[in-house]
Amino acid sequence: MILVTGAGGNVGSELTGILTRDGHPVRALVRTPRPLPDGVEGVMGDLNEPNTLKPALDGVRAVFLLGGYDDMPGALAAMRDAGVEQVTLLSSRSVVGGHSDNAVAGTHMAAEASVRASELAWTFLRASGFMSNTLRWIPRLREGDVVREPFAEVPVATIDPYDIAAVAAESLTTPGHEGRAYALTGPEALLPADRLRVLGELLGRDLRLEPLPDEEARVTMSAEMPEKYVDAFFRFFTEGEFDDSEVTSAVQDLTGRAPRPFATWARTHLAAFR
Repeated sequence: MILVTGAGGNVGSELTGILTRDGHPVRALVRTPRPLPDGVEGVMGDLNEPNTLKPALDGVRAVFLLGGYDDMPGALAAMRDAGVEQVTLLSSRSVVGGHSDNAVAGTHMAAEASVRASELAWTFLRASGFMSNTLRWIPRLREGDVVREPFAEVPVATIDPYDIAAVAAESLTTPGHEGRAYALTGPEALLPADRLRVLGELLGRDLRLEPLPDEEARVTMSAEMPEKYVDAFFRFFTEGEFDDSEVTSAVQDLTGRAPRPFATWARTHLAAFR
C-alpha cells in the first residue's frame, strides 16, 4: 500500500491517478471527507497531529510526503513505528545553497533534515516552480486581457505537476532511488510573459502582461500570504538568492520521456481559463 499525502493537491491528485492506473494500491490521507478517484481509499488523519495517523498507516509500505507540518519528526516516527519502509518527499530546488532563515527554503530544508533523521529510506524531489501556479491568473482573465505579475523579468524552468507525480511514482514503486535527491524542471525557462503568450494563443485572445512594481507587488502578495513568505520570494527573485531557471534532464532520465512543455499543461487545463 502507498499512502499519498496532499492527495487533493496539484501533484498528489496526479500521483493517485498514475498509481491506480498502474495497478498499485493507493490510500489518500485526508483531514476531511472528500470524493476521491475510483480505486483510491481515503482515510482520515492529520500530519499536524501524528497521533491521528495510525489508521491511515496500517499496511502502508511507502509514503508520498509533503513538508512544512508542525511536527515532522513526530509524523515520521509514527510512519516508522507503523512499518513504513520508505518516503518520497516533495521538496524544492531552493534548498541547494539555500538559507535556513528564508521561510520558503528553510521550511524545505527542515523537512529534508527530519526525513534524513527518521531512519526511513528516502528520496527527495526538489521541484522547480509549478506550471499550475498560472491558475492564479484566472480572476484577472475573467475581468480582462491584462495580467499584472510580480517578478516579471525572472525566468523559471516551470514544471508540470504531472511530471513530478510521474517521478514520484517511479521512486515509490521501483528500487534504486533510496538516498537520492532529484532536481526536477520543465523543458525550458519561461518568463511570465512567455506563459501568457502561449495561453493567449490557445484561448484565441490577445493577452498582455503588465509587470507589477516591487512596492505594489509586496502589498498585493502580503494580502495573500504571511509576510515571511513575501520576504522569502523577494529574497529569491529581487536579491538573487535563488535561480530557478536552470533546466535539468532528471524527468527525461527517470521517466524515459521529455518533460511536458507549458503548452501541454495549458491545453490540458484550458477549460479553467475560459
